[in-house]
Amino acid sequence: MDPARLPQPGSPDLVLGVIGCGVMGRGIAQIAVLAGASVRLVDAREGAATAARAELLTTFGKLVEKGKLTQEAADAAAGRLVPCASLGELAGAHIVVEAIIEELQAKKALFAELEGILGPDAILATNTSSLSVTSIAAGLTHPERVAGFHFFNPVPLMKIVEAIGGLLTPPAVVDYLLALGKQWGHTAVRAKDTPGFIVNHAGRGYGTEGMRLLAEGVATVPVLDNILRDTAGFRLGPCELFDLTGLDVSHPVMESIYHQYYEEPRFRPQGLTRQMLVAGTLGKKVGQGFYRYGADGKKEAIAEPQQATQMPQSVWISNERPELAEQVSTLAAAAGVQIESGVAPSDGALCIVTPLGEDCTTCCARERLDPRRTVAVEALFDAGKRRVVMTNPGTAPEYLAMACGLFGATGVPVSVIRDSAGLVSQRVVAHIVNIACEIAQQGIADPLDIDRAVTLGLGYPLGPLAWGDTLGAQTVLSILKNLEQLTGDARYRPSPWLQRRALLGLSLHHKEI
Repeated sequence: MDPARLPQPGSPDLVLGVIGCGVMGRGIAQIAVLAGASVRLVDAREGAATAARAELLTTFGKLVEKGKLTQEAADAAAGRLVPCASLGELAGAHIVVEAIIEELQAKKALFAELEGILGPDAILATNTSSLSVTSIAAGLTHPERVAGFHFFNPVPLMKIVEAIGGLLTPPAVVDYLLALGKQWGHTAVRAKDTPGFIVNHAGRGYGTEGMRLLAEGVATVPVLDNILRDTAGFRLGPCELFDLTGLDVSHPVMESIYHQYYEEPRFRPQGLTRQMLVAGTLGKKVGQGFYRYGADGKKEAIAEPQQATQMPQSVWISNERPELAEQVSTLAAAAGVQIESGVAPSDGALCIVTPLGEDCTTCCARERLDPRRTVAVEALFDAGKRRVVMTNPGTAPEYLAMACGLFGATGVPVSVIRDSAGLVSQRVVAHIVNIACEIAQQGIADPLDIDRAVTLGLGYPLGPLAWGDTLGAQTVLSILKNLEQLTGDARYRPSPWLQRRALLGLSLHHKEI
């Protein structure tokens, strides 16, 4: 096949077939037809294609009312949107995008049937989110015409699409899809045919590490979500996110990617989400998940436990990490508490350590501090909206109350967690950065495309590689090494991409010649 013989993206002669008229299929049809393509809709369910067209025309009408589309453009798009009764009516289409059930054999059977209908240069594109493009193409007479064209829901709003070539797909096919996605108004990025491609691969770190923190008893559901929203800047906490997407969607993807990577520890799911899936507590769609939801769909708020508070007479802050100690000193000074400057704390002083990938216990033991009087504080991430205090197993209640009084003195909420290597935000963000580094190491995508795809597809406050640069590659490396040493878990082993750039002082976006 030769994509050069196809109409150029944006040409009024381009004919697109969309198979599957659910939410994804309708979204793809919408952006394509509004960008000037002629779109033919097909669905195995009788009347579904006609109903999809009617829904799209209603959408066009709303866009006209809001001033986002002219009536002339809406009418022209409606004229290019044609429901079809059978696959045979796709003959003459230049590209077909399937958005059917996420099941390998169903997609293979569909493409095998389309081979006998479409012309020799037509592209067969799959919107699969987790299946191998190579596997979908295997067994076809012309597997080279198959590529991935992965959009995200809702398609008109999620301005990102991944173009994926299988092992036999020539680069020119992927190039055509990249140009087409761009012409349709999306950021189009190239990815290798690997489990999860870019976005679903990079997204494995957030939810799985959040669930690991719950499994270890480090934090409760609302505490975990509050910390990651308020200190790291995520739009939703991991539990809120799972409730929104539904565990019937999220958990199978976690398991699929974990098994497709032959039980790679970085992607290991936790048993909790499997239990919830079996129990049917899927999230917002059923009214119960990590949270409960009212009939109006609103989440029932769960307050964090109320902590006792009192002010300490004085505070001693470990200077093992001066840059972090300075952050804590600023917070303590704002509360008007005396800050000790001695090498060792005085009797009765509240002792504060600032771990980087370590737990409170390790820092306390190394500096020979009294565990009763020692807590750890998150100093690497933003403390403007929330302060995080971490106890060790020996922390006395009265000293925890002093820490809560000190850091809550200016009215900022304080979250208390149990001892954890890397606290919460450090270990979650370092894990995310490390997975993105490994995506770059494996050549799955260009480093800049990794960040573009993740920020648009997942809504993270920064692309993971840019986030690593902001924190400092050496800092992220230190967190991961300490996590690996303290837990003995290969899950935290640093990617070579990260290690080499940290040691050489290079950006995580830096590519080798």
